[in-house]
Amino acid sequence: MTPRPGGPVAVTGLGLVSAAGTDVDSNWKTVLAGASTAAEDPRLADLPYRVTCRVPKTDLPGQLGRDRAWRLDRFVQLALIAARQAVTDAGLGGGAWDSARVAVVLGSTLGGTATWETQQARFHGHGPTRVSPLVLPMSLPNMASGEVAIDLGTHGPSLSTSTACASGTTAIGLARDLLLQDRCDIAIAGATEACLSPFTITAFGRMKALADPDQPAVRASRPFDANRSGFVMGEAAGVLVLERPTDARSRGAAARALVTGFGASTDAYHSTAPDPSGRGAALAVHAALADAGLGPGDVQHINAHGTSTRLNDAAEAGLIARTYSGSPSVTSTKGVTGHTLSAAGAIEAAYTVLGVQHGLQPPVANLTRVDDCAGIDLIRDRPRRQAVQAAVSHSFGFGGHNGVLVIQRA
Repeated sequence: MTPRPGGPVAVTGLGLVSAAGTDVDSNWKTVLAGASTAAEDPRLADLPYRVTCRVPKTDLPGQLGRDRAWRLDRFVQLALIAARQAVTDAGLGGGAWDSARVAVVLGSTLGGTATWETQQARFHGHGPTRVSPLVLPMSLPNMASGEVAIDLGTHGPSLSTSTACASGTTAIGLARDLLLQDRCDIAIAGATEACLSPFTITAFGRMKALADPDQPAVRASRPFDANRSGFVMGEAAGVLVLERPTDARSRGAAARALVTGFGASTDAYHSTAPDPSGRGAALAVHAALADAGLGPGDVQHINAHGTSTRLNDAAEAGLIARTYSGSPSVTSTKGVTGHTLSAAGAIEAAYTVLGVQHGLQPPVANLTRVDDCAGIDLIRDRPRRQAVQAAVSHSFGFGGHNGVLVIQRA
């Protein structure tokens, strides 16, 4: 049965913390420049895979309050900073809301990996009495949404999504559903991940998912390039404030863009590899378009999942070529930010919102020789001035999780 359009929600606030910058403006400037943030990571000097995309040095404890920050894992710290930015951007600072009608929906799959690794070392090296009693509240993935709710004083639904690299997209889609079902009036939605720890990096390296360590760091993340060899891991948090358009207008808030559709599906194919046929991903695309009341020819721009792995990029390029008509422009911002795992869908939704709002679409960084598999309109070298009425953002995760958002001009 064809889904019925559910209606738009307005994006009234954005918050971004990534390797591309510690606020929305610096992120957007770096992404538009196609400037790779990948670099040799001194904390991983003893590992074969030692290139990451870390958030620039910033005083997170100073921003959060040192008495509080010391008991929060980094993934929660990033989420708090991004959420505060988004709420301020939406003109909701100071809690100008009915707190019982404010929802928080944040994705995170790995949670506090740095805390787990540090505390495991203490356990094995010094015994159980040296393990912190705060291990669990510091590291459970749901603590991002829980701590944001505490920080902002919200009392509506507080939920956590975990669909691997689609978690941020899933969170935004779920938050939109809560608004359309009148479960809340404001939704703070997105995702966070900060897992650039030695064991986690090693685990992805052993899977052969990471870029060839012999490549120059600055060119290691290269979506859709013929010489791509894997992704570079990054850390980030992205948060969107969502409201029903009538509610936003009634308080005089401007919408940056509208989220008009969401689709989700499962490949049911392999635990880590995408279905090369793209059948599962296509289901999510068609569901999102139907939800928005659009067809495959109505999309002018795609923010691709584009991980820089051989299997994902080939499968996604084929999906785009087969599914959309009208040759939409395509970018992947992971060439700049690296792959931020759960946070990817959230920060890429934010970049898509900015592209629609400003009529300027970012290029794919490090794209020097397009792979033969990618017969699609990839944006190269410089931003493209393009007025976009409707864009989509793809997210695909381990386990076969697929999520797609439709974002339209306000």
